[in-house]
Amino acid sequence: MGAGYVGGPTMAVIADRCPEIQVTVVDLNAERIASWNNPELSRLPVYEPGLDGVVARARGRNLHFTTEVDAAIAAADMVFLSVNTPTKTRGVGAGQASDLRWIEACTRQVAAAAQGHTIVVEKSTLPVRTAETVQTILAAAEQGGDGAIKSFAVLSNPEFLAEGTAIADLEAPDRVLIGGQDADALEALAQVYGHWVPAERILRTNLWSSELSKLTANAFLAQRVSSINSIAALCETTGADVKEVARAIGTDTRIGSRFLQSGPGFGGSCFQKDILNLVYLCRHYGLTEVAEYWEQVVALNSWQQRRIARLVVQRLFNTVAGKRVALLGFAFKADTNDTRESPAIRIAKDLLEEGAQLSIHDPKVADEQIVRDLAQPAGMGESTWHSCIDPVEACQGADAVLILTEWQQFRTLDWSAIATVMRRPAWLFDCRAIADAEAARAAGLQIWTVGEG
Repeated sequence: MGAGYVGGPTMAVIADRCPEIQVTVVDLNAERIASWNNPELSRLPVYEPGLDGVVARARGRNLHFTTEVDAAIAAADMVFLSVNTPTKTRGVGAGQASDLRWIEACTRQVAAAAQGHTIVVEKSTLPVRTAETVQTILAAAEQGGDGAIKSFAVLSNPEFLAEGTAIADLEAPDRVLIGGQDADALEALAQVYGHWVPAERILRTNLWSSELSKLTANAFLAQRVSSINSIAALCETTGADVKEVARAIGTDTRIGSRFLQSGPGFGGSCFQKDILNLVYLCRHYGLTEVAEYWEQVVALNSWQQRRIARLVVQRLFNTVAGKRVALLGFAFKADTNDTRESPAIRIAKDLLEEGAQLSIHDPKVADEQIVRDLAQPAGMGESTWHSCIDPVEACQGADAVLILTEWQQFRTLDWSAIATVMRRPAWLFDCRAIADAEAARAAGLQIWTVGEG
């Protein structure tokens, strides 16, 4: 249940690796389902390298996409709940707690439509103890008065996917985590993954440990991003180079080299949401100091984005009003079209607030998505934005260009051609530290690179 960034790719890989299992992905969004069924694989609603090939092999054989939710539930032996769990925007816990309305709605629909024995698997990222709610609703259906004989087992099977490498993560996972109390249900799901995942990588825990493990993993990864960005700011002030610092500490086997790349901060659907959820849970259980510790990870991430926007204004003679600023990249990371919590959104909004005219280029993000994220149509208002088909067009007449997403093509830009169309003095703000700085400097650009003193 849920044909989004988790449900679609996960079920596609399961269908691909388990041809004898019929996999049906359901969603109430008819447009999204139509996109999954589109014969043109380039029109899939989720962009992930390799996803089109997986869907091409399995779709129509044992992978199906439909809006017929009740029929799919009734036919299923196992139901994965893969719907969105956004942060609440109002009420108790607003701004931190997860909004579980869709999980509850799906659970109630499963309770009503299921037949016989059904294993219900939590795939969405959920607060610890959410399984209690799911179990309570399903138990009430077992005792219902409709005469149908049905029973349920509940498992937690959180995803540990990195967008941009989701298919590789699914096909060769570091681990598969399954939490539950029903031994038969645990074994049934383990057998599914056992088609291609080595047995030693399939971990079994209790329900609560499984639910909390997902929040904890994302919190630790986000903490590393905020930590290295804090050091990047110190490097810029003291004359150190954050890349050299990261290389030095990354060779320590106790630390490792992953997630030590400084940049404009973390984004995506999980990191901020999950940390804020962890903060809310800690406060709920009276762990105030723990909550404040993790809350600072998010606060520093927001500070890094505001810092970059302020720095652009300062370098452009303390005003960007009426000036054209090019943004290269709008997705929160390379190899995805996902913009949820993208650093580019906050930086773009701050620059628009200062009166800038933004020209935005991203190879995968659609204009309609940028409109939604900026809450402003293209070309409207005194401070405006519009999209461009390539970096050179985006930089036409610009005073500055910002690299905000680490797309591979931005590593090899023709800085001579770009500098020619920019207004002088022209600035490159390399927020990902990926540009050919020597070539850009030779072309006459002034350069700021994150983390370089």
